[in-house]
Amino acid sequence: MRQNKSKMIPFVKAHACGNDFLILEETVAQRRHAEIARRLCARNTNVGADGIEFVERKEDGSFFLRLFNADGSEAELSGNGTRCVAAWLAKSEKLNDVVFGTHGGQRTCHVVEGNDPFYLIESEMGVPRVMPRSIELPGVGVVAGAMVNVGNPHFVLFVDTEDFSAYGHSWQQLGGMISTSPLFPHGTNVEFVQVHSPSEIAFRIYERGCGPTTSSGTGTCASSAASIALRDTSRELTAIAEGGAQRTVWAANDAVMRLTGPAEIICTGEVFAL
Repeated sequence: MRQNKSKMIPFVKAHACGNDFLILEETVAQRRHAEIARRLCARNTNVGADGIEFVERKEDGSFFLRLFNADGSEAELSGNGTRCVAAWLAKSEKLNDVVFGTHGGQRTCHVVEGNDPFYLIESEMGVPRVMPRSIELPGVGVVAGAMVNVGNPHFVLFVDTEDFSAYGHSWQQLGGMISTSPLFPHGTNVEFVQVHSPSEIAFRIYERGCGPTTSSGTGTCASSAASIALRDTSRELTAIAEGGAQRTVWAANDAVMRLTGPAEIICTGEVFAL
């Protein structure tokens, strides 16, 4: 049976180091954000993505972003998702500097280089807060790490294993246990960090509401902030995830952290509405 064209939802798909997002105008949501996210983000039965950025255009010309994860849960913000929206606006509206409101605070993006569909973008990511913390998990024991807030919550562990495993578990297993632990009523993102040198770290991410991901902008910032505060690394770091490297600069503890990384527009299209 042919579908009526009016029942189609336009979307943009973009990724930052493999961390992929759909971008939808807020006007299509009609209070069904969670439902739309669960359906459209499904990898095998729909477009597929780690989450959806819903873009609201304010009357004063500013933008507000609402992020919904693949499982339908709402998060405060995504560093990579915000950068993907900035890349889309650079492509579609020639905006090289844009300020976004999010539930995790205001974020500013600047296009450093643009060669459609690839963009290199620097983002102001707020002032990180790092607090050393040990937690106790059933069947695991005491896990030492740090709680880091960069507009959304993270728990960072330092590891020295080649495969990022810790406490007798793979990082994916342990990340899932920590992320959904009752110790974090609203869940938390989890990063496993190797310090390679004073200027370079590598990490793996278990993302709240999504699971293992190839990259995370806020995860990059949280991993960098914890390394600077607790491992005395340089305040300018290259942070390498499975999807590639990003660059962070944190000039002082009370300064805004800057994150520079790529974003690529994958496609635009339409998908059947619910």
